[in-house]
Amino acid sequence: MKLFVGLGNPGVHYAKNRHNIGFMAVDRIAADHGFSPWKRAFQGLVAEGRLGSQKVILLKPETFMNLSGQSVQGAAAFYRIPPEDMIVFHDDLDLAPGKLRLKRGGGHAGHNGLRSIHAHLGEAYGRVRIGIGHPGHKDAVAAYVLHDFAKADQDWLEDLLRGISEGAVALAEGDGARFQSAVALRLSPPRNSGTGEAKPAASHPPAPACEPAAEPAPQPAPDPAPDTRSALQKLADKFR
Repeated sequence: MKLFVGLGNPGVHYAKNRHNIGFMAVDRIAADHGFSPWKRAFQGLVAEGRLGSQKVILLKPETFMNLSGQSVQGAAAFYRIPPEDMIVFHDDLDLAPGKLRLKRGGGHAGHNGLRSIHAHLGEAYGRVRIGIGHPGHKDAVAAYVLHDFAKADQDWLEDLLRGISEGAVALAEGDGARFQSAVALRLSPPRNSGTGEAKPAASHPPAPACEPAAEPAPQPAPDPAPDTRSALQKLADKFR
């Protein structure tokens, strides 16, 4: 059994914030893969379903970001899921918008949601780091992450969420490379080397018209028989 955790803040006011991209990711997985309706439990919202051969619990903590660890610990204890079988989806300022990386273990890089999970469960869990870019100055970070994605971000954001959902089975089954390939394929589909137009059928020269049968070549006349007359006979025949 796996536990997929999306990080964000509860409430309509925060729903489209950059900081809530973890919520968006698990929402998309739940919708596309036929998970159960969300229900309240463990200070959050929970949905259950299957991804390939794996039973998966989806969790959206509703404790606000900096207390996410309380909700995650409650769900992990109830389902007896160790940190090694947990994956947390979260926003990442250090990655460009639309970029995605997998990571297991290590520090929390100042992310308040990860910091809280570290405090309750340690650092052995997996993470899906979802790039949202950086505002350029640390003083602008709080306002930036708590602001909605711009209209210009909607195309890549939709492609990214679709890719995450399409690769979710591979992720649950432990194939991180296949998961990342699914996302990359959605964000950068292969280009068609042609013009997109159907190639015309190969042309063939017209069949030649039927020609009349050739007339047989004239046969040469047979050689004349040798003249056996005497000279006198020839002279006499000439005057006849």
